[in-house]
Amino acid sequence: MSIPSARACAASAASVRLSVSCHSEATAAKPKAADVRLHSIDELVDYFITAGKKGIAVNRYKGLGEMNPDQLWETTMNPEVRTLLQVRAEDHTEADLMFTTLMGDQVEPRRKFIEDNALDVKNLDV
Repeated sequence: MSIPSARACAASAASVRLSVSCHSEATAAKPKAADVRLHSIDELVDYFITAGKKGIAVNRYKGLGEMNPDQLWETTMNPEVRTLLQVRAEDHTEADLMFTTLMGDQVEPRRKFIEDNALDVKNLDV
């Protein structure tokens, strides 16, 4: 017995009806339910991505000096949640070359490093 793919199921269905319950501290006493009609798997994916981002703000900083004090404490300085790692450079020449490659003015060596190592990335912060 074969199981149809999600796309095949979505293509054969005229529409998908979802009942979504939203729970948060503000709505803990009275959960809201909303019916959403979606017509394709792509709409379903978009719906869940959008719903997952509600109430979330992502900020990017070039350095810690750009954060306000509360953000700096919450994300970096609070000893109850921070992790400190000691990094040792055993080969100072290789470390200097890597720093220059990644942080220097030359674009081509940095691009080559990224292209050569892109498939080996395990934990990417985007």
